[in-house]
Amino acid sequence: MEQLKQASHKKQTLPNKILTNLHNSTIMNLTELRMIIDERERKSGIPDLLRAVGIKVEITNLPVGDYIVAPETVVERKSVRDFISSVFDGRLFDQCNRLKEHFEYPAILMEGNVDEIDEITENPLVFYGAISSVVLDYKIPIIPTPSASHSAKLLVSMCARQSTTKGVFLKKIKKSDDLQKQQLSVLCSLPGIGEKLAIRMLEKFGSPTNTLKASYSELSKIKGLGESRALKIRKMLDAESKHIKKINQKTLHDI
Repeated sequence: MEQLKQASHKKQTLPNKILTNLHNSTIMNLTELRMIIDERERKSGIPDLLRAVGIKVEITNLPVGDYIVAPETVVERKSVRDFISSVFDGRLFDQCNRLKEHFEYPAILMEGNVDEIDEITENPLVFYGAISSVVLDYKIPIIPTPSASHSAKLLVSMCARQSTTKGVFLKKIKKSDDLQKQQLSVLCSLPGIGEKLAIRMLEKFGSPTNTLKASYSELSKIKGLGESRALKIRKMLDAESKHIKKINQKTLHDI
């Protein structure tokens, strides 16, 4: 009899286990909860997990964030790799500006294995510098999760905290085309640079291009930036990528 129970338990699929855990993770009736989810999150599998436990899911194109879990609470979900990518292309800080502009309680959910950082970038300090800027300068919490199933559990917990059963609402938000915000986003991707220092850089040099060309001496003269930070910025900008082959590097064919 015991062997039959064990065999039956082994047949239980992983998704079913996840759904069971989600059901047991809150005493609230999940069918009373509603969540608005961005269209691009379909492929993550999270909307299906949320539906399966009874949460009312509305999928649409969200101009800001990925999950609206309460009227003033929005969550931006990023994989570790996407987080790094958004730092270098300037998306991260533009997204932070818009999250803060339109919601009182924004949060960033960072999903995956943080150990991947060493494989993605040569300088992990850029990653941690970006995290520091998001948390300290923008006052947006970053919550790590190891997988989609744990992300779903977190979203359920956040949604269950809302005091109303009427559900969340979708705000009318215009797409951002603010050039200055995009310029600030580029500069905020530099090590140790928040929005205030980025503004001072633009005031001094006039454009992101001129700022990136500025010497160590010129950067260090910016109020609040300092020599140490100026050195880190120039070191990062001037470092040669390990992915670029040196022209004068000899190969076996040259010997």
